[in-house]
Amino acid sequence: MVDAQFELKTLDNSADTNQKWDQFVDNCSNGTFFHLSGWKRVIEKVYKHRCHYLYALENDNIVAVLPLVEQKSMLFGHALVSTPFCMMGGVASDNNNAMLFLEQQAIEKANQLGVDYLELRYPFERDNPALTEKCAHSTFGCQLAEDDEAILAGIKKKQRAVVRHSLKNALEYRVDSDASTAYDVYSESVRNLGTPVFPKHYFAALSDEFGEHCDVLTVEKDKKPVSSVLSFYYKGQVLPFYGGGLFEARSLKSNDFMYYQLMCHAKNNKNCGYFDFGRSKDDSGAFKYKRTWGMEPVALHYHFHLVKADVLPNLSPNNPKYQFFIKAWQKLPVWLSRMIGPFLSKYLG
Repeated sequence: MVDAQFELKTLDNSADTNQKWDQFVDNCSNGTFFHLSGWKRVIEKVYKHRCHYLYALENDNIVAVLPLVEQKSMLFGHALVSTPFCMMGGVASDNNNAMLFLEQQAIEKANQLGVDYLELRYPFERDNPALTEKCAHSTFGCQLAEDDEAILAGIKKKQRAVVRHSLKNALEYRVDSDASTAYDVYSESVRNLGTPVFPKHYFAALSDEFGEHCDVLTVEKDKKPVSSVLSFYYKGQVLPFYGGGLFEARSLKSNDFMYYQLMCHAKNNKNCGYFDFGRSKDDSGAFKYKRTWGMEPVALHYHFHLVKADVLPNLSPNNPKYQFFIKAWQKLPVWLSRMIGPFLSKYLG
């Protein structure tokens, strides 16, 4: 039984309320970078989705927060998600009763909106019979050693040899806020995978919103960018979130070089102690690649409540019904994929 002592509130646009929300996330044990209020501003600005950011008060103090975003598409359905474009979400709180309270509020909101389903992207299990769990993604990560050589020594032997090879390829890198280059490289990379890309101003919005919590590491060969990654920094962790490489990145091993240099940069310049390699679909190519670094998968526990839908959603690229689309998309000119992609990707986060 959930206590009735909690008062439900919806996050407004006042600076004071947003600051209190973020301070709570900063101090909450399961508050993540993806719970920060900045995501609301970015998603509303870039994608025009309706955001329903709920929080619970007890004695006038925030005790739980839940970011929710409504996505409505003729192709992909109507959903209430915490949080799209993020690998984690759900309720952030150190009070289980407050978590149950906001979960129930989310279910009621989903029913009120008439969505197909509610999705809460927890990194851990939840004991709530109103929710159905689906584990189809895993996250990877490792502690960062004390210096560059120790970081290299900590990489699994076979992958360490690949990184050493990359160090001999006359590659250079820079770290700055060049979201434009990150987008150009990333968009070509995901086109090659058959995935619609986000709009270019999304990367710029992330950089502008999160400031020192966000930067771009770009690898160059003969002054030409070949790999680039946009990363987030929060609570002593670095998270390479949007990364990719051009066709020549494979032979140059520039993606391997990029992630190693990011580890060193995060340790030496950002005082990070942990490298969060992010989520990947189980048994995908990215999943297998991350394991080569010596990192073991940790399941992400996504929880659903069906409203109008009869079955759990499956928007995975592994879904057979998307295979024709993926193969066709891979053949598009990059410029055309950048033009069309944003109309689809806004519903696929």
